[in-house]
Amino acid sequence: MNDFSSGTQATVLVLFTTLVTVTLLMCVMAGPDRDDLTNFYTGYLSLTPLKNGLAIAGDYISAATVLSTTGIIALAGYDGYVLAVSTALSLVLLMFLLAEPLRNAGRFTMGDVLARNMPGRAVRIAACVVTLSATLPFLVVQLSGAGSLLTFILNMPHVPGARTACIVIVGSLMIIYAAIGGMRGTALIQMIKIIILLGTSVVVAALVLNRFDWSPGDVLRAAQQGSGAGPAFLEQGLQLGTSPVERLDFVSLQITVVLGVACLPHITMRLYSAKDAPAVRRSMSWAVGTVTTFCLLVIIMGTGAAALVGSRYITAADPHGRASVLMLSQMLGGGPDSVGSTILYSAVAGMVFITLLSSVAGMTLAAASSLAHDLFAHAAHRGQAEPRREMTVAAWTCVAVGTVAIGLSTLVQNWDVGVLTTLAICIGASAVAPALTYSLFWRGFTRTGLLATLYGGTACTLLLMTFSKAVSGSPSAVFPAADFDLFPMQSTGLVSIPFGYLAGWLGSRLDHRHRPADSRENRRLYEESEARLLAAAE
Repeated sequence: MNDFSSGTQATVLVLFTTLVTVTLLMCVMAGPDRDDLTNFYTGYLSLTPLKNGLAIAGDYISAATVLSTTGIIALAGYDGYVLAVSTALSLVLLMFLLAEPLRNAGRFTMGDVLARNMPGRAVRIAACVVTLSATLPFLVVQLSGAGSLLTFILNMPHVPGARTACIVIVGSLMIIYAAIGGMRGTALIQMIKIIILLGTSVVVAALVLNRFDWSPGDVLRAAQQGSGAGPAFLEQGLQLGTSPVERLDFVSLQITVVLGVACLPHITMRLYSAKDAPAVRRSMSWAVGTVTTFCLLVIIMGTGAAALVGSRYITAADPHGRASVLMLSQMLGGGPDSVGSTILYSAVAGMVFITLLSSVAGMTLAAASSLAHDLFAHAAHRGQAEPRREMTVAAWTCVAVGTVAIGLSTLVQNWDVGVLTTLAICIGASAVAPALTYSLFWRGFTRTGLLATLYGGTACTLLLMTFSKAVSGSPSAVFPAADFDLFPMQSTGLVSIPFGYLAGWLGSRLDHRHRPADSRENRRLYEESEARLLAAAE
């Protein structure tokens, strides 16, 4: 399915080189001065709502959304449809519940929001730890997947060292983008990415529907046949199973996606670049509209891959279906040697490439910003660090985070690391979401409650995930030959999300009981900032 001529491969390489050159030049031109913290972290708050909305959507739509969700739809049908809808709903929830308060409360990082009424080194350190815990697993998944997919795109999956070289190249580019471009530079890349992504996806989806005379019913019937599952393709259970525990696991995964994806640090960080509350509302409207449109296109492309390519060929190329959209472009183009196939395949390959680059750049910037701003500037120097020095540290932490991610990705490149995506989203839902909602909306939330939520939700997720079916005890696990799955689900959300909220409530109750003076002070600080927090009023 990937037997293309050398001319096609040359076209893909030229396209990749062009994309890298253009995006690097834009990063250099948009990069901040060496002592301009506001520009580095927020891009001078200069992006219009449309541009900021596109950047938010670009950060939100990761390679996992483009490739893994399309693959799950192609292989599991209904389960993938629900996942795509849950992905869009997560951003809707962020828009209506958290976007404005986060913009009003924050400055540069999640640590600024959490330390607003509870200043101190412990809060900054906890915010940094959770940010890294949620970001690094996602980075490793993206880079590891980049190695596999780029070798597939370039038709050299069996060349020794090719996957490692691709990981290093993509990782090095992400370091450059984050370190040089800062928030504004990465925002420009995200805008380019989302425009290419939507344009290419519209073309592919239109070609799929055109193959079936624009009849969704015919597409679904062909997908049922191509998947080999028949009517079960449109029923819940192909991804995780149909037993009572597996149905609960499915519910757990969807709840985790809805609560966790939009709360990940590299997503919420974008909100601080809006200049005021009305701007963040308009930005989120553009972002939600863009993401919802793309999720509908993903549903069409995934169903089209099942109908036109078939699950047998998709799983032969990648057991998780991540190459399905690339294989679909080959089928739609008219054959390996046709001009149409060369153009369409190159366009989809370019879409995948820019998605991988932009996704890892945004995550790297979020992790580095937390290390430089929360850990170095506030925890280590109590907010007294010079802007120029903090900028230097931020650039070098981009290098450090990127280097660690590259090293880990090369070590696990032959493993099935998809579980790390679930881990990152579960941390977002179990630690970040409770901490943000309590901090923004509960007057009685205290420092002890905050630390209990952040550390407790993260620890519970890590513990349950380690002993889950996703890590051992099943053929699709990370260690299929091992068997230490004490937790019978692949997603921890059904347990870890309530645990994160309960830990925050219990910690705050204990503070009220044992340190009433501190609790009253927290309440007073919250009340003083409540008008600005919830309504942007001074």
